Amino acid sequence: NADAGGGALYRDNSASEMAADGGSSSLGLPCVFSPKSRQYLALCAQDGRLRIWNTDSKTLHQEYVPSAHLSATCTCIAWGPCRTVKEGPQRKKRKSEAGQPEERADLLAMGTAAGSVLIYSTAKGALHCTLDGGHSGGVNSVQWHPEDSLLYSGSADTHIIEWDLQTGKTRCKWKADRAAVTSLCVSPDGKLLLSAGHIIKMWDLETKEIYRKFTGHSTAVRTLRFATTRPPDSNGLYFLSGAEHDRLLSVWQVREDGNDKNSVVSFTLTDEPQHIDLSTSTSKEEVRKLAVVCKDGQLHLFEHFLNGPCKKPLSPSCSVQMAGTQDSPVPVPLLAAALGTDTGTVLLAYGNHLQPVMERVEINTAERHICLTRDVQTTLSLSMETAVSKVKTPIVNAKSRVLVPGLPGHQAPIKGTSQGSEKRKKGTDTKEMSIEERLGEIDLSTVSSVKGAPKGTPSLQTDNFAVLLVQGLESSDAGILNKVFQTRKDAVIKKTVSRLPLPAVLPLVEEVRARLYFGVAVLMVRWLKAVLMHHTSYLSSLPDLVTQLGVLYHMIESRVRMFHKLTKLHGKLYLLMTQVRLVVNTVTDVDHTAKLVYEEGKWSPSFLWRCCGWPCSTRPPLERRHFDAVTICNLKKKKKYTYQNSEASAPPPIAVPAR
Repeated sequence: NADAGGGALYRDNSASEMAADGGSSSLGLPCVFSPKSRQYLALCAQDGRLRIWNTDSKTLHQEYVPSAHLSATCTCIAWGPCRTVKEGPQRKKRKSEAGQPEERADLLAMGTAAGSVLIYSTAKGALHCTLDGGHSGGVNSVQWHPEDSLLYSGSADTHIIEWDLQTGKTRCKWKADRAAVTSLCVSPDGKLLLSAGHIIKMWDLETKEIYRKFTGHSTAVRTLRFATTRPPDSNGLYFLSGAEHDRLLSVWQVREDGNDKNSVVSFTLTDEPQHIDLSTSTSKEEVRKLAVVCKDGQLHLFEHFLNGPCKKPLSPSCSVQMAGTQDSPVPVPLLAAALGTDTGTVLLAYGNHLQPVMERVEINTAERHICLTRDVQTTLSLSMETAVSKVKTPIVNAKSRVLVPGLPGHQAPIKGTSQGSEKRKKGTDTKEMSIEERLGEIDLSTVSSVKGAPKGTPSLQTDNFAVLLVQGLESSDAGILNKVFQTRKDAVIKKTVSRLPLPAVLPLVEEVRARLYFGVAVLMVRWLKAVLMHHTSYLSSLPDLVTQLGVLYHMIESRVRMFHKLTKLHGKLYLLMTQVRLVVNTVTDVDHTAKLVYEEGKWSPSFLWRCCGWPCSTRPPLERRHFDAVTICNLKKKKKYTYQNSEASAPPPIAVPAR
């Protein structure tokens, strides 16, 4: 439903991250407001869960976890048209109270990476039906028909399917493009369908034939939206398109003469469009308002009359950014925006996808650039409506005692009473035992040294590492903590973490997070793994876990990203070192064998000079001092002369007078 903002919004998982206050980031996930009233905001977070937030009460309305949310993540979502919802048996109203039934948004379609489409009902709070078996690739876009109970889905398998929700089966399937179908949009009158990959095609839904083609984007089109309803004048039909890695939002006019090969208007943006809301009208004389949330987390507002072509690209009339309230402000990403019924009122959703903040803001469009400062840390408070949640939190009296698992040996041992013991009478002497008497009764030996002693003799049993860890966390003693964290045995780590009391779990996680920066990461990861294996149920019950573990999550994520780059660097260094070793080996490998070996009695001065390379005209007389480079060896009772032919060992030339 284009006029109500119910169109499907596709989010590319490769969207750039933008750090926000409190460690949140804009990951480009599916996010869309409900049509007409904008009472609900549906979004899928990083954990694959569907969360529906109430924009009026700023609370979590419903939460749904698909059975295959880890293997088949949600890629796109779309609200269905508003309808009258029956909510079980109710009392009959009087004629004076009876009126028109209220229509509200109920059904929500979710496309998954596995090729199935899930239909969720907010009235039931459960899954309505599952549409599967139609696509062989991931679903990139889903769109509702404004009147009939029909749903259209475009997939990476290049096909479009028309689903019948009454039967839950495929009504029609046809090939739409050579490449993947990345976006869909149904006209407000339900007669035309826009589909896009690299080429935008307009289909006639009655005949399933191509009505028009539009080319102008070099990358995959991610956003399609009808800007006007179909007027009596056929030249008054406009629609918008936005492509991947494109900073322009194009407006196309469907002309009767077919001369619509180029876009008529272009809106300039700072980044790829992610969320679009548009006020539609059938009148040409009424200005159209457009709100675009870009990939970089900024909001751009446009006002324009759609009355023909415009050669110059239009700049936004107002740009809105959000930042934190720290000394060095950090940008807070905007997730979605919806134009309000009042003039200048915009409904914003910003912050983290796990817990977004919703706010209605009046924006003065006369200012070109507006920066809003918000303290996201204090605003985050996870709360859920009690009407939806089936889990009730027990009310604990202040005088009551809460028992938690303790450490054996860290607390006083519990002695069981014998069955034959008599009840204590009133007035008996209840003198407290002294410390000396208590120590005398404690048997510190775990195994009795006396032969024949009965098995199972009570003794003081303690888990040393668990006790030391609790003491180190309570006193913040670095020496004790270093001694505990130096262990490398997985069995000892698991046993120690399993015996920790619940109040010590969160301080242990904080200590592990702090040591991951400066300590040995391999050891700290083992402790963190043991905590998540044994105390996940306790950690998930904490309401402010997102803010406490957000820094740890982002630190692990940044190190995992750096691992790929470090692997490449390690490979290059290893290749370089192996080449250096080969060069060293080739240089140091010197042949020490003699080049020339002369036996005794077979050499002469002329032969020796000939071996040295001296010409006959300049040969000096051979003297005894010239034999410094000759080594005499006795081998097998035969005298041999070894001469090394080199420039250093050759005698200097001597001038000889000419004869």
